[in-house]
Amino acid sequence: MTVWIRGLMVLVVLGTSAVGSAQTPVSDGQSGKAVDYPWLPDSARVETLAERFPPSDGHERVPADQASFAGWLRHLPMKHGRSPVRSYDDDVILGPNAPQLAGVVDLDLIGDDLQQCADAIIRLRAEYLWSKGARNRIAFQFTSGDLCRWADWVSGLRPQVNGNRVRWVKRASPDSSRHTFRKYLETVFYYAGTISLSYDSVQVPADEIAPGDFFLESGSPGHAVIVLDVATDPEGRQQVLVGQSFMPAQDFHVLKTKTGGAWFNVDPASPGLDVPSWKTFPWSSLRRFRE
Repeated sequence: MTVWIRGLMVLVVLGTSAVGSAQTPVSDGQSGKAVDYPWLPDSARVETLAERFPPSDGHERVPADQASFAGWLRHLPMKHGRSPVRSYDDDVILGPNAPQLAGVVDLDLIGDDLQQCADAIIRLRAEYLWSKGARNRIAFQFTSGDLCRWADWVSGLRPQVNGNRVRWVKRASPDSSRHTFRKYLETVFYYAGTISLSYDSVQVPADEIAPGDFFLESGSPGHAVIVLDVATDPEGRQQVLVGQSFMPAQDFHVLKTKTGGAWFNVDPASPGLDVPSWKTFPWSSLRRFRE
């Protein structure tokens, strides 16, 4: 395969659009396995992102419909508070007391060294659409610019890659199972990255930041982080929770600010979002998935 296929890092911010409520996530303050997170075992009992990270004093979470991407992200299941960040091959990347780690999301890894920064953002968006019954909207571009649609994959089409050219050929029987969905995502992770994530998104002004948006620096390497939640105070000052995966592929986790809290200030007068694991993301790098 060619170099453009892999090796791109991404940090993600999650968006707000709703697609209809086939299922209802757990509400703020309620623990339990949410049916919206189908990778969890049926017996799972979870603490949600909203429970783990209450807003800072004087701030309140922005309103979010439970059927929206924002509502779905807000209730992501968390691993217990002493969990480290582990790589795809079970090495400890960040210990539980690492200064940049606020918490680890209970999201399994797909493939070997595949679910990296951009891939984790893609995974979250795809799982949201899957859980809400909007599966025909699951589609992501490869770095080549070729669109990989879940609906085509279900019909048995598979990509045939020759350099930077992609052809779709019938190679499998129709199958819409979760097992096949994970194989679809493996392929997307392999051929997509920070460059292609820019094709699937549009720029957003900092003063319109919303859960599900992401800060993106495209390149090889590049990086991206995702906004998982937004809170505001009576004067309109905003704060955000930020999550990421990284290289090598590792647990998706919530970042801490350099002063030790989990909520990052959004100050459009500053140079940008200053995260501990990457250089400052300029506000102009804020993006949102296309609808």
